Amino acid sequence: MSEDAHDPNTVEALFHPFTIGGLTVPNRVLMAPMTRNYSPGGVPGPDVAAYYARRAAHGVGLIITEGTVIDHPASASNPRVPRLFGTAPLAGWADVVEAVHAAGGRIVSQLWHVGTDRTADSLPNPGVPPIGPSGLSLTGEPVAEPMTEAEIEQVIAAFARAAADAQRLGFDGIELHAGHGYLIDQFFWERTNRRTDRYGGDIVARTRFAVDIVTACRRAVAPDFPIILRFSQWKISDYAARLVETPAELAAFLTPLVAAGVDAFHCSTRRFWLPAFADSPLTLAGWTRKLSGRPTIAVGSVGLDGTEFLEFRHADNAGIQAVVDLLERHEADLVAAGRTLLADPAWLEKIRTGRTAELIPYRPEAVQTLY
Repeated sequence: MSEDAHDPNTVEALFHPFTIGGLTVPNRVLMAPMTRNYSPGGVPGPDVAAYYARRAAHGVGLIITEGTVIDHPASASNPRVPRLFGTAPLAGWADVVEAVHAAGGRIVSQLWHVGTDRTADSLPNPGVPPIGPSGLSLTGEPVAEPMTEAEIEQVIAAFARAAADAQRLGFDGIELHAGHGYLIDQFFWERTNRRTDRYGGDIVARTRFAVDIVTACRRAVAPDFPIILRFSQWKISDYAARLVETPAELAAFLTPLVAAGVDAFHCSTRRFWLPAFADSPLTLAGWTRKLSGRPTIAVGSVGLDGTEFLEFRHADNAGIQAVVDLLERHEADLVAAGRTLLADPAWLEKIRTGRTAELIPYRPEAVQTLY
């Protein structure tokens, strides 16, 4: 079934409210975090505020910001990535929050540290070496010294400060970027975490860094302030990577994170409908929901029409009906659309009102502007 032929009466599952912690969102569709590099000097300007508010005005239930780097000298690899520290960046984010709320939306700040995904000459802080649990790149090459426990404590404290600032600025929650091979994920993954202290070892031990961050953030914010954790199997340098191989390993991974205070898991995949493990049709979001007892967000090619992916051209896996089916099967509680909303800020509103013939498909040029 094409998007144009979709019956708007079957999309009701997209438009039920849902609550995470103390936050209730009006529908099940989120704007996924997408790095845009439109914040010179790390300061989000009026164009960034308008960009997010535009999606909120068209009914997106919750916006998760692009990754905002924490107050650590090695946290970023691009000076145009927004910061969540410093007078000017924080003032810029306050304006973004105000604009989104004025448009009727809700917004969560994604907190980010790139880890070894930078070099010592990376801006904005050339001369500062990258950091990682064992100083290894995603390909396993040594690029820095292993983090000391003092450095680990500094980063944990920086995440907690960012969480407190996010709540003070009026954000509706935070998301910890713990996927795609960035710093928190580098502690999760055995290829990049070869530590022999309490921050290394088996899959449970390798969650300790994230657990300590969640615990510190939870202490820094109100008890009902939502903390979402985004994780992935894949890495930016290896789409075939696997963090866990079985449901049992996934359960072991999730359990300490739940105990630390994660309110919801954002399960990042490249194709949201694909099974997570052999011998089961359940997706990563479905398995995570089943094993953790926490709400899940599914993401990965939601709403794309197949133009950019040859394997989609004879299938409707990314279409509206597949998203509705996922929600109705209770494999996920919410879904996040990324590139789809770059191309068409009114995508969800058009679906709700049955105007699917007006949907604007994603094209690569959509990433070249901040509309």
